Amino acid sequence: MTVLTWSDDRVEQLKKLWEAGLSASQIAAELGNVTRNAVIGKVHRLGLSGRAKSPSSAAPRPRKTRPAQHMMRVSRPVSRGNVALAHAFEVEMEPDPVAYDNVVPMSQRLSLLELNDATCHWPIGDPASAEFFFCGGKALTSLPYCAYHSRIAYQPASDRRRPPPKTTR
Repeated sequence: MTVLTWSDDRVEQLKKLWEAGLSASQIAAELGNVTRNAVIGKVHRLGLSGRAKSPSSAAPRPRKTRPAQHMMRVSRPVSRGNVALAHAFEVEMEPDPVAYDNVVPMSQRLSLLELNDATCHWPIGDPASAEFFFCGGKALTSLPYCAYHSRIAYQPASDRRRPPPKTTR
C-alpha cells in the first residue's frame, strides 16, 4: 500500500481545481491516487471551503405549495404532571384514560427486567420514580402491548387527523 503525501505541487493543483469549482470527486479523479474524503479533508485543513457557488446552485428553488388541510396544527394533551400549568392557562383537562380506565393490578405490574415477548410493554408513571412500572398484561400476538394499550398506541389515521374538540368558556 502506497501512502502519498500532499506535495507542494499537488496542494497547488488542488487549490486551482477547487477554485475552478470542481467537486471533491472530480478533483480526486484529476489528482489520482487520492480519495474524495482525502480531498475534502485537505480542503478544510487549508481553509479553502469558502468558494463561490455556481450560479445554478445559488438560485433558490421554488417551494411546492401545499394545501392548507395538510398544515393543521394539533395540540398536545396535557399530562397529569402539568396540572398546575393547565390551571395557570385555564385549560380543561380530560382524565387520563390509562390512570382511570385501566387500573393495573399489583400482581400484573412488571419491571423492565421482567418484561418478555408475551407481556405488555406499556410504561406507566415517571421512569425516575420508584413507583414506575410496565403494564405486564398479556400482549397481543406480534405486538408489544395488551389490547387496551394497543388501542391507545395504534389509532387509525382518520382519528389522528380529527380536529381537537372545541372548549367552551
